[in-house]
Amino acid sequence: MLGDSISSAWGLNTDEGWVSLLQGRLQENSFNSHVINASVSGDTTRTALNRLDDALLQHKPSVIIIALGGNDGLRGLPFSEIEKSLSAIIEKSQQAGIAVLLTGVRLPSNYGAFYNSRFAALFQSLSEKYKVPLVPKILEQVADDASLMQEDRTHPTAEGQKQVLENVWPHLLPLLGKE
Repeated sequence: MLGDSISSAWGLNTDEGWVSLLQGRLQENSFNSHVINASVSGDTTRTALNRLDDALLQHKPSVIIIALGGNDGLRGLPFSEIEKSLSAIIEKSQQAGIAVLLTGVRLPSNYGAFYNSRFAALFQSLSEKYKVPLVPKILEQVADDASLMQEDRTHPTAEGQKQVLENVWPHLLPLLGKE
């Protein structure tokens, strides 16, 4: 798992985060898999790319979930930079024989419809270019429900983290060899 604060369970106990819940779901479904959460709160696509080689060498994953880009978007980084970094992460992973699952991020509405649609299109374009599955909105059914978001309105509550897992799970199953 290569992500940012959403995947590192910011503001919660680690075991309440969706990545920890994923480990439990895998065990419940008889997968002999171990989830490594290499998510770092505050990571941008570039900072994650900078630590990718070491993470791949150390953990040797068979599947990587890429849940990045929110911090890039919130900082208004150029789309070209976000695309370049995400492309490099996907390419390095694929070259190492790792199956990739990409997750899309939705930015707050105050960024405007044009920026938000271009941001979403970036993830769709990368999914198509590299032929990797995409979770269109990792915070689907979470971000618009205040009861599932922490007071900062950016990070999911423990209940919201459960829905994040539900959003990711059906897209991950085919990569694990089960539909």
